[in-house]
Amino acid sequence: MIAENVMDFPCVQWQDHVAQKWIGLDPQLKDTLTSQPEIDDLFKCALTLTTQDDLGFLESISLGYCAQKDAELAAKCRERGNSSFKSRDYAAAALHYSQGICFAPQGSDQLSLCYANRSAALHHLQHHQESLDDIDRAVKNSYPSHLLHKLEDRRTSCLKHLSGGRQAKEDHRRPASKSPNPLDGVEFGIRPRAAVGFTSEKGRHLVAAEGVAAGEVLLHDRPYSCVLIPGMEEAKGKGGGRRHAEAAVLFGMEHRRCHRCLTQTLCPVPCEGCSYSRYCSIPCQRDAWEEHHRWECPLAADLKAMGVMSQLALRVALKAGLKNIKIARVSTGDEHKGSQSSPNRESSGSDPRLSNQPDPCTSYHGDSYPSVFHLQHHLNLHGPEVRFLCAVTIATLLLKISKAGPPPPSRDLGRLLGADSQSPEKEGSAADWSANVWLLGSAVLRHVLQLRCNAQAILALQDTGAANSPVQSSSEIRIATAIFPTLSLLNHSCCPNTSLRFSTGTSVSADCSESVTEYGSTARGVTVTVRASKAIPAGQEILHCYGPHSSRMATRERQRLLQEQYYFLCQCEACTQRQQQEEEEEAKGSESTPQWSGVGGGLVCGKCKGFLKEGAKGFICLRSSCGHRVSAPEVSRRLQEIKADLEKAVDLMERERPDEALRLLRRTQNQPGLTLAETHPLQGELADATARAHATMGDWNNAASYLERSAVAIAAQYGEDSIELGRQLFKLAQLHFNGAARGPALSVIPKVRRLFCLHVGPHCDEIQELQAMEDCLR
Repeated sequence: MIAENVMDFPCVQWQDHVAQKWIGLDPQLKDTLTSQPEIDDLFKCALTLTTQDDLGFLESISLGYCAQKDAELAAKCRERGNSSFKSRDYAAAALHYSQGICFAPQGSDQLSLCYANRSAALHHLQHHQESLDDIDRAVKNSYPSHLLHKLEDRRTSCLKHLSGGRQAKEDHRRPASKSPNPLDGVEFGIRPRAAVGFTSEKGRHLVAAEGVAAGEVLLHDRPYSCVLIPGMEEAKGKGGGRRHAEAAVLFGMEHRRCHRCLTQTLCPVPCEGCSYSRYCSIPCQRDAWEEHHRWECPLAADLKAMGVMSQLALRVALKAGLKNIKIARVSTGDEHKGSQSSPNRESSGSDPRLSNQPDPCTSYHGDSYPSVFHLQHHLNLHGPEVRFLCAVTIATLLLKISKAGPPPPSRDLGRLLGADSQSPEKEGSAADWSANVWLLGSAVLRHVLQLRCNAQAILALQDTGAANSPVQSSSEIRIATAIFPTLSLLNHSCCPNTSLRFSTGTSVSADCSESVTEYGSTARGVTVTVRASKAIPAGQEILHCYGPHSSRMATRERQRLLQEQYYFLCQCEACTQRQQQEEEEEAKGSESTPQWSGVGGGLVCGKCKGFLKEGAKGFICLRSSCGHRVSAPEVSRRLQEIKADLEKAVDLMERERPDEALRLLRRTQNQPGLTLAETHPLQGELADATARAHATMGDWNNAASYLERSAVAIAAQYGEDSIELGRQLFKLAQLHFNGAARGPALSVIPKVRRLFCLHVGPHCDEIQELQAMEDCLR
C-alpha cells in the first residue's frame, strides 16, 4: 500500500516533545496507558494528559510552517514571476504569480496585480480561456483603472484565439474543457467477476468469483479522503536546461496540484482564508470547504507540523461527521462501550442490539464510511511509544479544533440510514459538540492507527529529462496519501496478480458530489482502477503489492519491512519460492545464472566472466575452475561509483552537454574490475542514459541499440509482461519513429500496445500515440 515517508509523521520537534513527555510519565501511568484495550480509553487518557504547555509548544513550532495571508510575501512572489516572465519562462512565471495569489489577502492590491500578471503568462502559454478568467478576477478585485487598457487589449487577443469571437465572449466565463477521460462517470465498486470473502486468518479479502482474463477490470474505487504530500519536488528538466531544473526545485507538489482532486494546474483557485490550500476550480474549492477545509483552514500550519497521516485521519472523521461516526460505533457496540464506566469492556457481540446483526468487520459496505471505520487498527500491535505519540498528537489537535465549533454534517447520511437525506434532526449544536469532542477524537485516533496498515500511496507518472528530448522518460512519484474503502480489501503479495492505475481530475458521479456550481459543473476527484495483470482462475485470491516487490527488493528485506509496518510475515508465492530456491542452490552448489535479487545479483567475474554469487564472506565466482572472490565492501564501493557516474551523466544531459555525458558513460562501462551482467538493473540504467545521449545528438541507430539493451535488463528485473517493460519499449517505438525506421517501429508497436492494454487499458494516451505513429508509418 504505502512505504512510510518522513512527511507521514509529525515533525521531529513534536516527536521529541512527546518522547520527553513519555519519559517523564510515572511508571504506573505508563502501564495504564499501555494496557488500555480500547481506543476510547486510550484517547480519553491522552486527553487528560494534554496540557496548555503542549498547545503552546505546537503553536511555537507551527510558526515555521507559513500558512497565513501576507501581502509582502505576495509582492515578492510577483517579483519572482516578473523575473521569470522577462526570461520567457512563462510556466515558472505563472507558478510564481499563483503563489502570490495564494499569499495575497482578500481586497489587497497584490491580489489584482498577481491575477493580471498571471493572465499575461497564461496568454503566452496559449491558455486563452484561463487567461480570460484571470482578467475577470483582476477586474473584480479592483485592478488599477489606469492600467485597465492592458487587460482589455489582452482580452481582445484571447477572444480572437478562441472559436467565434462573440460566442466565445459569451461563454468565456466557463472553465476550459479538458480532454475526455474514459473514467468520467464510471460506476465505482467491485465488478461481477470478483467477490468479497472472509476468513479468520485473512479477514476480508477479494477473490475471483469466476475466471478473470489478463487485463480485465476488477474494480474502480475512489478515496474516502486523501491528502496531498507537501514539499515533494517535481522532476528536473521539465522544460530542458539548468534554468528549468532550478525552477522545478522551487515548486513542490502542493504548488502544482489541486488539493482536492490532485489534477495539475498552472492557475489554481486559492483558499480565501489560508495561503496553503489551492484548487483547480471553484467546485473543488467549495467541496473541500464543505467536507473538511473550513475546520482545517485555521489549523493549516499545525497540520503541516503534525504530518500527513494525522491530517488524513482528521479529514476522514470531519467528512463523516458525528452522526456517521455514531452509526458506525453502534454497529460494533462501541457506542454502548463508550457510555460505560466499568474498565472491563465486553465484546461487541454481547450487545443485545447487535445479536441479530452480521459482524460489520466481516461485511463489505461499499465506499461508505463504515468500510473505513471497520478496517483493522491493530491497537495492541503498535508499540507503546507509537500509541502515545498518536494519542497525544490527536488530543492536541482536537483541543485546538474544538474552538472552531462542531464538525460539518454528513453529506451521505440519508444513504447510510436508508432514509430521506433531508433529515429534520439537527447535527452539531454547540452543546452536543462540547459533550462529544472525545467522540470525534477517538475516531481520528482510530483512523491514524488504521492508516499505518491501510494508507495507499497515490502515484503519478512524472516526465523526466528535457521536454524537447527525442527520448521521453518518466518515473512514478508519490503525490498523495489516501484511504480507499474497496482497495483496502486487497491483501498483499510480493508478486501480485493486479495492476493499479490512478487518475486525477476525474468527474465524479452525483452520489459522490452534490456540489454543482454556477457554471453547471460538478467537482472532480481521484480514482483508481484495478486490473488483472495475469489470468486469475476462479477461487484464487486477488492480490496487490503494498510496496516491497519481488522485482525490486530481496526476500529477507521485504519480509522485514512488511513485518515492521504491517505486522505479518509474508509467505506469498515469491517469498516461499525464493526461500526454496536458495535452499536448493546451497544444497547443490548450483552454477545457474542468478536472477537479480539485490546488491549482488547480476554481477560478472572480472577474470573469467562467470557469474558471481553472494556468500557469507563476500562474492565468489560460480565457476569452480576460477573461484575468484570479491569482498562485499569492494562490490558496494564499485556499485556506488557507477551510480555516481550515472547521476553525473544525467546532469550533463540536463545541461545540454550530451557529448560529455556519452564520454563519461563509456568510461564507466569500460573500467576494469567488477562487471555488470546485461540483466543487472544498473546496466539497464546505463544503457538507457547512453541511448538518451545518442538520441540527443541525432544518432538514432545507436540510440535504438542501447535502448534495446536497456529493455533486456528491465525484462529480467520486472518480467516480460510488466508495465515497466512496456514503458521502455514505448520509448523504443518513439526512437524508431523519429529515426524513420519503419520496419522496426511497426515490429515493436504491437508489443507495446499489448502491455499498455494489459496494465492501463485501451484508452490511455500512450495507445492513442501508438495508433497515430502506426497510421503515419502505414
